[in-house]
Amino acid sequence: MAAGGEYALKSKRVYVAGHRGMVGSAIVRQLENEGCAEILTAPRGELDLVDQTATRDWIGKAKPDAVFIPAAKVGGIYANDTYPAEFLYENLMIAANIIHASYQVGVEKLLFLGSSCIYPRLAEQPMTEDQLLTGPLEPTNEWYAVAKIAGIKLCQAYRKQYGADFIAAMPTNLYGPGDNFHPENSHVIPALLRKAHLAKEKGEDDLEIWGSGTPRREFMFVDDCANALVFLMKNYSGRDFVNVGVGSDVTIEEAARLVMHTVGLRGDLVKDTSKPDGTPRKLMSTARLSAMGWSPKTSLEEGLEHAYAWYIAEKAAGRDWG
Repeated sequence: MAAGGEYALKSKRVYVAGHRGMVGSAIVRQLENEGCAEILTAPRGELDLVDQTATRDWIGKAKPDAVFIPAAKVGGIYANDTYPAEFLYENLMIAANIIHASYQVGVEKLLFLGSSCIYPRLAEQPMTEDQLLTGPLEPTNEWYAVAKIAGIKLCQAYRKQYGADFIAAMPTNLYGPGDNFHPENSHVIPALLRKAHLAKEKGEDDLEIWGSGTPRREFMFVDDCANALVFLMKNYSGRDFVNVGVGSDVTIEEAARLVMHTVGLRGDLVKDTSKPDGTPRKLMSTARLSAMGWSPKTSLEEGLEHAYAWYIAEKAAGRDWG
């Protein structure tokens, strides 16, 4: 299939690896509108994707027509830096096991999901796809990044050697229903929402953030990401991976103030400037995806409302992230 060719998901058996994660569950929600013959899933207790034999046998029996791979061992800077062996080994195995088994069983189309951390630490902004492997990675998450780069290269290698229609997409920072709100292992948006909510519960009205608040970050609602991934599965076929983002960013201060508004805090934003700022800017170019005719639908304000509502509902149901 040439780049830009159409692939119909209707009446197909589609496997979503990692369907209980934030991105995987959003892909499942999106696929429910595509008329698939069956959406195939396997909980972790049923299938260990790090186990090569188990993965090969399960995919061999299920025989999916199409495969999405959002499955991964994920976490923030602390988790990446603390468990480097686990992040490298498990993510390498997940990518290799699913991609090879999919080739063996004759999967028609496969989409591997990477991460924006694959780009060099000092990449030019906005980050374009051709900047991959042009400089050193961010040391705190290089283990995860190396595994994700390997997944991209596996898709390219199977396309080159076997003609497999395997593609890859790189999402920006995601948030929304299904996110991780752990106090140490969460990303920026869930961390801010949790912190603001806990402050509200204590009767406080201020919110403290690390650093100056000036670093800029791009945030994408997870259901928009899932919509883009299904769009790519249906409309894109090529060697090069595709960035998936919103094409704009906000400062950490702006994000924090939006979180305060969402949660209902009306006090001051307090900046602990003794803490580090991190990378000044991290914005992905979405020119390639935009040129195909896709654009996001959810504003950051709307997305935060959905994410916070989900967090409140999960807490009310007894969910505890630690």
